[in-house]
Amino acid sequence: MMLSIIIPVFNEAEAILPFLSEISKTVKSLPIQYELIFVNDGSTDSTLQTLLQEQEKDHSIRIIDLSRNFGKEAALTAGLTAAKGDAIVPIDVDLQDPPEIIIEMLGKWKEGYEVVLGRRINRNSDSWAKRSTANWFYRLHNRIAQPRLPEDVGDFRLMDRKVVIALNRLFESHRFMKGLFAWVGFRTTIVDYVRAPRFNGTSKFNGWKLWNFAIEGITSFSTSPLRIWTYVGLIVSFAAFAFGAFISLRTAIYGVDVPGYASIVVAVTFIGGLQLTGIGVLGEYLGRAYIETKRRPIFIVREIFEMEIGTSQNDNSLLPPQASRTVRSQPGN
Repeated sequence: MMLSIIIPVFNEAEAILPFLSEISKTVKSLPIQYELIFVNDGSTDSTLQTLLQEQEKDHSIRIIDLSRNFGKEAALTAGLTAAKGDAIVPIDVDLQDPPEIIIEMLGKWKEGYEVVLGRRINRNSDSWAKRSTANWFYRLHNRIAQPRLPEDVGDFRLMDRKVVIALNRLFESHRFMKGLFAWVGFRTTIVDYVRAPRFNGTSKFNGWKLWNFAIEGITSFSTSPLRIWTYVGLIVSFAAFAFGAFISLRTAIYGVDVPGYASIVVAVTFIGGLQLTGIGVLGEYLGRAYIETKRRPIFIVREIFEMEIGTSQNDNSLLPPQASRTVRSQPGN
């Protein structure tokens, strides 16, 4: 039995050593084999060099070096594709998700659950704006899209091998992993934990990226933004018809009315704004279809660094001194 832990990293050189120190306390206490899969998502700092140095000390580390920055969703997909474990856990390197929760997740997995979600019951470490927008997104998404997303649940979870096999069969280019995790289903339970402050560095997500991420999530699993414009058009048409009938009746009673310049401008700009907004929504979905038809790979792997070992990964002191690194180049997924 093997546990695969997937860690996407982008310019996280300073966070790697503290993360390895903490994760080792958890995985080395487990009576199973494990692998730590770091996906270097086009880092421009010394992230790759730091990982290679640590791999010399800990041969359970595997490094997938992507050819450029493809984004966290693609990096996570690369890790899922490469994982060999019977149980797979994605986790961030910032230590906001406590590694010791993995032990509790494994307990639930051995009880027969195929997906064990890590749910944040306290997010005081996040800013008020981030908590508020996250709550707004989950409520909006679950109201208009299917399947429903469990609230306050991120990528930190344990998945059985069969779940990962199902995820790897999904080849869409625009990937909203939280939605894909929910879409594949399987027997699911929840483990609660308190989200800690970020140990090192700063988040790579700013307000604009989070906004685009929310649009990605909604348009990936809902056609309601398209459907709503049918009703908006009907409402506006009915209002225009009612206003025209009112003007005709008033003219018949009181005579010809001098048209107002302001009312014409307001009406034209209002209708024009609605049309442009509707075209923008159509363009969002059309753009997604355009990208999907290209069938480009989700990511491209520059090199894979892994150690050839012949003993248990639980005890690195048992590794033979002649263990050597294997470097493989792959075209991608």
